[in-house]
Amino acid sequence: MKQNNLSVWSAILLCSISLLSYSQKIENQNTLTEEESKEGWALLFDGKTTKGWHLYNEGNIQSAWSAAGGELVCDPNTEKVVRGDLVSDKAYDNYDLTFEWKITKGGNSGVFINVQEAVEFPTAWTTGPEYQLLDNANASSHNLKDGKRLSGCIYSLSPLKNKVQSKKFGEWNTSRILQQNGQITFWLNGVLTGQEDMKSSRWKELVAESNLGKFPSFGKATSGKIAFQDWANGVSLRNIKIKELN
Repeated sequence: MKQNNLSVWSAILLCSISLLSYSQKIENQNTLTEEESKEGWALLFDGKTTKGWHLYNEGNIQSAWSAAGGELVCDPNTEKVVRGDLVSDKAYDNYDLTFEWKITKGGNSGVFINVQEAVEFPTAWTTGPEYQLLDNANASSHNLKDGKRLSGCIYSLSPLKNKVQSKKFGEWNTSRILQQNGQITFWLNGVLTGQEDMKSSRWKELVAESNLGKFPSFGKATSGKIAFQDWANGVSLRNIKIKELN
């Protein structure tokens, strides 16, 4: 009997430790370390609200975007709301942006930078280049055909500089976007995936040769807002951090 009681209490203790560890992991999301704060990093998502963000060209209205479980979630099944991309209240110039993301099976989304928000631009993607978020393993043939639409790509403009796969749907990826004086650099899970100078003749040629070239303002601005795309099957983000650079 004593042996059985000991086994029960041991199991309870192990369960309690596991729950505490899990709770601490949840609490550690969407926070800055003391070192990050000293270095000038700031949170763009507090883990509880969508404060600092609004629907592109619509303002602070109810949408498919919400904060749930410490994640910034775009729910594709949300009904009776205005759907659209979520855009930052603030515009940014030179910066280092990091974030984690996971996507549903067959999911497709993106992060737009240098977004110009105005009524004459119907969507965020008509002005700012996109960091592609994709479930590569279950992607459509369209997104796989030329290598320019895989996760981590500068969407539709250039293929991956180094091969890397996004993780299985439902698992967290880490991404980084660095912008300095018009030069953009992308990383996916620690691997450099894209790098272009938006002030160069090469950039102008890439845009002109793509379907994005039909939008006169696309890729012209080297500062602007950041936007998350409401597209296919939903996406979740967390630990969204930015460090503005001089």
